[in-house]
Amino acid sequence: MRDIPLYDVIIAGAGPVGLMLACELRLAHCSVLVLEQAGTPHSPLKQAPFGVRGLSIPTLEALHRRGMLDAIAAPSPGVATAPPAHWAQQARRPGGHFAGIQFFHDRIDAGRWPWRLPSPPSESMPSTMERIESVLAARAEALGADIRRGVRVDDLEPSKDSVSVRAGGQSMQGRWLVGCDGGRSRVRKAAGFEFVGTEPEFTGYSVDVELADGAVLTPGRHYTRAGMYTYQPPGVIAMVDFDGGHFHGTTPITAEHVQTVLRRVTGTEVRVTALRLATTWTDRARQVTTYRRGRVLLAGDAAHIHSPLGGQGLNLGIGDAMNLGWKLAATIRGDAPDGLLDSYTAERHPIGAQVLDWSRAQVALMRPSPATRALSAIVRDLIETRDGATYFAERVWGATLRHELGDDHPLVGRSAPDFALGDGTTLAAHLRTGCGLLLDFDTATPLRDVAGRWDGRIAYLACSAKEELGLRALLVRPDGIVAWAGSGAREGEFVLAARRWFGVGRDLIAPE
Repeated sequence: MRDIPLYDVIIAGAGPVGLMLACELRLAHCSVLVLEQAGTPHSPLKQAPFGVRGLSIPTLEALHRRGMLDAIAAPSPGVATAPPAHWAQQARRPGGHFAGIQFFHDRIDAGRWPWRLPSPPSESMPSTMERIESVLAARAEALGADIRRGVRVDDLEPSKDSVSVRAGGQSMQGRWLVGCDGGRSRVRKAAGFEFVGTEPEFTGYSVDVELADGAVLTPGRHYTRAGMYTYQPPGVIAMVDFDGGHFHGTTPITAEHVQTVLRRVTGTEVRVTALRLATTWTDRARQVTTYRRGRVLLAGDAAHIHSPLGGQGLNLGIGDAMNLGWKLAATIRGDAPDGLLDSYTAERHPIGAQVLDWSRAQVALMRPSPATRALSAIVRDLIETRDGATYFAERVWGATLRHELGDDHPLVGRSAPDFALGDGTTLAAHLRTGCGLLLDFDTATPLRDVAGRWDGRIAYLACSAKEELGLRALLVRPDGIVAWAGSGAREGEFVLAARRWFGVGRDLIAPE
């Protein structure tokens, strides 16, 4: 019988999360097979306008640190620039929204984020799913990932040391299997993960239609007695129908049905003469109770689903991939400290739960009732204040995102500031290879001469910085999260942090 190749990791799903994870694992020289059900990466729903996503600061930082941000931000060759969104026709520059209520840059006080330094990822940025996937797929393939499209995972069988996968009529085997295969994840279902949460209140529609009388609709976002709609002429419409989510995924979307719902939601007699493109979604919010069962892990929508309001889902999934990649790689290499892989659930589950609640709160503010409209008016007043706009920017942009790592230093658990270093580089440039970094500002009396003593797990850099934030040294994990920060006596605390996250300790530090 022909031998079945054994991969370090099989990833189900070649969306942004699966591709980002493949890139991270290949940086660590793990063998990676990516299986994608769709035969082609191209889809109108991944292009503007429906494919536009707002990338948060943590996502942009991850792309910047891995050298992909410029490619993501560059215009796509041969693709016409999409028309500006309805909110772009304003004198004030919007920074985002909460349940459609905008906050503006002129109210945001970035000075309240003392651990952030100027860098290219300073706020959210829009991009299309097609562009993001294209850049990530090219990067993953350049690093040596094996991406196979048109191959669906049909079944899996975990064992003590590996996972057997049946996909596309073939048998495959990986030491680990990661489901990045979306909200209807076959991996999640086949592996028996518990998926708990709340049921939907509405069916959301994103449609591109031809209207006989588009002038009866006012451009922009509007709340009505039956729901909410956003109109961008000539025919791009997003609307929410509070039907309990009953229509989503049940029957084909027709022009007649769209017209019926559009009339009900808008309260007009608008006529739909043609349906060019349509998709539906809901506000169902569910999350697995653990992100790992044995040798099967989940990331992205496979681990958590919620409404797309505010564009949090993609960013949450990219954060999952960055958190999991280096931990799984260390586990595969055999140098992971005890509990490292379990910290993936411990760190990411609470953040996922926060995003689900953020989504639920937006739904509560969109319900078509007098009480909700009254509450909405109060939120509008609050979001116009400096404190309010700054708070919502923090949450929507991810500017103050912090993992709870059990250290009370205000920088530990946060994304590392992009220090402008004395040698002309920035911290981000030193995270390109995907290993950890010990940055020592005390160049007169360096922490220790540790270069080359940690098997590539931690790079050492003694260098001054333009702004050092009162620090003398800090230890940065491969995902860009600060694992330890020192302002005074350093070695003892640093050794504990190095041992906790990298499995290295005092015996790997050079003697005096």
